[in-house]
Amino acid sequence: MRLLLALILPWLSFFTIGRPMAGVICLILQLTVIGWLPAAIWAVYSLSQYNTDKKIEQALQQRS
Repeated sequence: MRLLLALILPWLSFFTIGRPMAGVICLILQLTVIGWLPAAIWAVYSLSQYNTDKKIEQALQQRS
């Protein structure tokens, strides 16, 4: 669901992962017609990094 949100409304996906400043910057970027594609790519990349960080955090908690 977040992936679809990152493609359609990239700025909103940053708010769902707890990065509001990046969301504001992404919104400014998305307001330009040319900047929408880079904003979507940035949001998808950040979402994948967020998911990776969560998996690492869960693995470290299970190990302890």
